[in-house]
Amino acid sequence: MKRLILCPESSPVSVRWKHNHQLRAYYAVKMAGEKSLRKLVSCVILGLDGTLLNTDAIVSEVLKAFLVKYGKQWDGREAHRIIGKTPLEAAATIMEDYGLPCTSDKLIMEITPLFSDQWCKIKPLPGADRLIKHLKVNGVAMALASNSPRASVESKISHLQGWKESFSTIIGGDEVRMGKPSPEIFLEAVERLSVEPSNCLVIEDSLSGVMAGKAAGMEVIAVPSLPKQSHLYTSADEMLNSLIDLQLEKWGLPPFEDWVEGTLPVEPWYIGGPVIKGYGRGSKVLGIPTANLSTEGYLEILSEHQSGVYFGWAGLSTRGIYKMVMNILVGTHTSITARRP
Repeated sequence: MKRLILCPESSPVSVRWKHNHQLRAYYAVKMAGEKSLRKLVSCVILGLDGTLLNTDAIVSEVLKAFLVKYGKQWDGREAHRIIGKTPLEAAATIMEDYGLPCTSDKLIMEITPLFSDQWCKIKPLPGADRLIKHLKVNGVAMALASNSPRASVESKISHLQGWKESFSTIIGGDEVRMGKPSPEIFLEAVERLSVEPSNCLVIEDSLSGVMAGKAAGMEVIAVPSLPKQSHLYTSADEMLNSLIDLQLEKWGLPPFEDWVEGTLPVEPWYIGGPVIKGYGRGSKVLGIPTANLSTEGYLEILSEHQSGVYFGWAGLSTRGIYKMVMNILVGTHTSITARRP
C-alpha cells in the first residue's frame, strides 16, 4: 500500500486580488438587484450548537459512555431526535428512547459534569471563526442565542480566542421562559440590541431554531446540521451547506474579501493513509490517475473541514510529489484525483 500526505495549495492572493475585488464588486451589485425584495439587516443572531460549534461529536462521545452504566448502547442514528432541544427536552427524549430508570432532572445532574469536562475540546465548524471575526471587524452587532444554559454557553466558547468579546449579548435557554421553537429567545436578543426584529438575520442549524427565527419576524438562514432533513427547512429564507457559503452582501452586510477567483485560500492541513485504487469517470474516461483514501482513522480532522474540492499536493512514498485535486465527500471514502505537475 502506498501512503499519501495531502495539503491544500496556497493561492496567490496578492497577485490576483485586484482582479478578484473587481469581480466581487460587480457580483455584489448584481446580487443586490436580483434580491431587491429581500430585507437588508443590521445585526446577526447566531445559534451555537451545530451552527458554530461541532457539538455532535462530543455529545455522541459522552452519551456513549453514559449509557454504558445502564447497559445501553448509544445509537448515533437517533441523534437528530435531540438536536435543537433544551437540556430538559433532550433528557426526556433519551429516557424515552433507552428506557432509563431515572427522571430527567436526575439524568441532567449525572451527565452535566461529563459534558463540562469535554467542552474545552469542542471545535468550531468550518467558517464559524471566519464569520465571527469578519462581523466583529466590520462593526456588525452580533447576539448568541442558545437553548443551552448560559453557563454552558460560556463554557463552550471560553477557550475560543475573541469569541465571547465579539458578541454584544449572549442569551442562554435558562434566561427565557420557553426555548426554541418559541421566538422568545430571539425577541429577548433584539430587545437587548435595541433593534427591530425585521432588521435581524438569524443563522441556525436546527429546525426549531429556524421556526423560532421566523416566528420572531426575522430573516433566517438555515445551515442544516442533518443534510438528509434539509427538505424540512422550507420556511427558511435561504439554506446553505456551510457557513463558508455565506454571501453577506445579499443582506446588506459587508462582504467577505478573502475569495480569490471563486476559491477560498485555507491554512495547510495534512492527512495520510493507505491508498485504495481509484475508480469512476476520472480514471476510465479522462485517463487521470485517481485514488481513494479511506476516512477511517482521521475522521476528526476531516470534521474540521467543509466537504468540497481542495487543491494541493499528494506525496506518494514511491513516486514523489504530485499536484492534486481532493474531493471530500460525505461518505466512507475520500476521493482524490492526482496528476503530475
